[in-house]
Amino acid sequence: MDAQLRELIPFLRDRNPQVRQIALSHLLPQTPSGSPHRNIFFSGLQAGGFQAKPKETDIIRDLKLLCRDQLEVAHDAFRALVNLSDSPLLISSLSEPSFLTFVVSYIIHPKSILADLASMLLSNLTSSSAACSVMLTLNVSIISGIEFYAPQSRCATSAPPDPYPEGEAKNVLALPLLLDAFSTVQVDPDRSKRTRKGDLHFLASVFANLSVAPAGRSFFLTARPADISKPAELEYPLAKIVSFTEHKDTIRRGGVASTLKSVSAMSFPELTPNSRRNCAFHAHGHKAILSPETDKVSVSPFTDEAPGVDALPYILLPLAGPEEFDLEDQEKLPDAVQFLPPTKAREVDPTLRLMHVETLLLLCHTRWGRDYLREHGVYEVVRAAHMVESVDKISEHIERLVTLLKGDEPSDPKELEEGGDTIEDASLGAPEGAAMRQIMPPPAAAPVETDDDEDNKIEEV
Repeated sequence: MDAQLRELIPFLRDRNPQVRQIALSHLLPQTPSGSPHRNIFFSGLQAGGFQAKPKETDIIRDLKLLCRDQLEVAHDAFRALVNLSDSPLLISSLSEPSFLTFVVSYIIHPKSILADLASMLLSNLTSSSAACSVMLTLNVSIISGIEFYAPQSRCATSAPPDPYPEGEAKNVLALPLLLDAFSTVQVDPDRSKRTRKGDLHFLASVFANLSVAPAGRSFFLTARPADISKPAELEYPLAKIVSFTEHKDTIRRGGVASTLKSVSAMSFPELTPNSRRNCAFHAHGHKAILSPETDKVSVSPFTDEAPGVDALPYILLPLAGPEEFDLEDQEKLPDAVQFLPPTKAREVDPTLRLMHVETLLLLCHTRWGRDYLREHGVYEVVRAAHMVESVDKISEHIERLVTLLKGDEPSDPKELEEGGDTIEDASLGAPEGAAMRQIMPPPAAAPVETDDDEDNKIEEV
């Protein structure tokens, strides 16, 4: 069977698109993890992705090119790479700047039909530190018009805008463009009425993966232009995504929660050991995360100021229920958490509830952070959450949080700026976005589905 499947590989380059589709449809079922003939995709690769026999890796190059093909072919090519991207042998090839530039350009273009599959592929790739390093410095070419356009996205499933923009192309950092695309997705269930074809939920996992690296955490708390057309207006990139902690899609809100937790644990490794207190989390970063939008804050070592992220309401809302508080306690709460309706439900996923409590623990690291949380009703919300919590580990973390919030503070005034002891239990761990995605083939007897629903049949490995 191996030999028969290998005979199909040259047909991936056939001039007839129907031939390419038939060949790929027979190879696709062998791409998920555990498939009996999956080894045909890795022949000639050594550990680290170096090519022993370049000719034997033609199939991977073909799949990368077929992502630009007609809809049916491109759909299966993206699916194949999503399934294969869990292998470290392919990370080097799939993380080439030229290919990532195409993937990012494709995702940010609103007319890209398969943007969700491309986002899933990017999510898998950024589970690797090598791909993260490329992504953090990657630039893409855009042309400004009524809306900007990334010309390197152009292919059969990503039509250029009409009229075509007449401006000159310029290179810009890719990550802010991905954030803009992620935060501007429309929620209209009728896809025909949407400007953007994809939901881009898997970009949340990309951000979570990137935030594991110190450079990634620094990116989210470095003031940048809010809009590429208005460079004078600065904001923190984290502000674009915090509002999705209560989104109906688990992948989107989970990736955002993981990013928020990682950024709350932000530290700068380039500082000397003596300038960090027990590898302490960055106090100025916490001020930027918690401060309201009306306050402008800078994050050391930078001096540029931007409006605060005002993340506390979005951390508390998943932990809040329909309880009624005394008027005095109610007035402490952020406006978005006050007078919640009787139908308000807490986050159903215990992993995400734990993540939000750990984020609050991390934000308690400094005296300033603890004071801010006390003044804004965090104790009242987590006390009510503790009364109905059924998971022991979450209850234990809430109890620890309450101890920090209700305990006596040291009298040393330096504590106000430097913070207290390191919060060791609230470790970063693996972000929610780090799980590899696999798209499993349908049963052999069932007809192959071609609609968009098939893209959601994902099994985590």
